[in-house]
Amino acid sequence: MALQLWETLKEAITAYTGLSPTAFFTILALALAVYHVVSGFFVSPVHPVRERELFKEMEPLPPPVQLGEITEEELKTYDGSDSKKPLLMAIKGQIYDVSQGRIFYGPGGPYALFAGKDASRALAKMSFEEQDLTGDLSDLGPFELEALQDWEYKFMSKYTKVGTIKKTFPVTDGSSTVEPSETTDRDIAKPAEDGPSESLPAKPVEATTGGDAQE
Repeated sequence: MALQLWETLKEAITAYTGLSPTAFFTILALALAVYHVVSGFFVSPVHPVRERELFKEMEPLPPPVQLGEITEEELKTYDGSDSKKPLLMAIKGQIYDVSQGRIFYGPGGPYALFAGKDASRALAKMSFEEQDLTGDLSDLGPFELEALQDWEYKFMSKYTKVGTIKKTFPVTDGSSTVEPSETTDRDIAKPAEDGPSESLPAKPVEATTGGDAQE
């Protein structure tokens, strides 16, 4: 049975290709070899050993650490430049740990410039300008505030809140400020304590007449 199939195959090869079975299979083997070589230029080879090494190098993310209140300057140190620190980002003064989204917010990611900052204004305006990387929400329109609200809901549902931004206020020098009322009271009371001024006469000079002069 097998011999009959082989004979039938040889006859079919010769009838349809005009080649002998030996020449046909030689050409077929060469064609497969050329295809394998050419396809290797377009498909990167897979190295299972290297993949296992990369998988071992990836460490699980540590659990989020609660930071409490920190300043904006302190928040900048969590921008992903230090791999030992979590990746943080703030919206409306609320700080979130976005370490699990490092592909987006980490160095080289599309939103890397938002990391370590309160990016509320930038997210509301969908802006990547440096001057919009702030928590200032003044003069924003209703559509921008609504967009920011959507971002906040997304962060609340996906990331863990770990702290808030401490608000700082300018401190004025109280020693240089003088109360007007105190100054006025002193100025009014001082002449009464010191007595009459020496520059003024003690009593008015009496006018003399000719008669008085003769006496």
